[in-house]
Amino acid sequence: MDKIKYELNDVVEMKKEHPCSTRSKTWQIIRMGADIKIKCMGCGSVVMLTRYSFEKNLKKVIGKEKE
Repeated sequence: MDKIKYELNDVVEMKKEHPCSTRSKTWQIIRMGADIKIKCMGCGSVVMLTRYSFEKNLKKVIGKEKE
């Protein structure tokens, strides 16, 4: 199985939706390292995950966030 390629500022879709009022599955990658920090595109909450946990729950890369 091929690994999905992702970079800083990519908008990604996760397998599970965020339990905020918008029920969004889209997140923006805002920090990368041993841990990955992502921001919910619906409510703006920030979550930090281990790289393993992030890659396990990643569904697909949607594209770049426009700045």
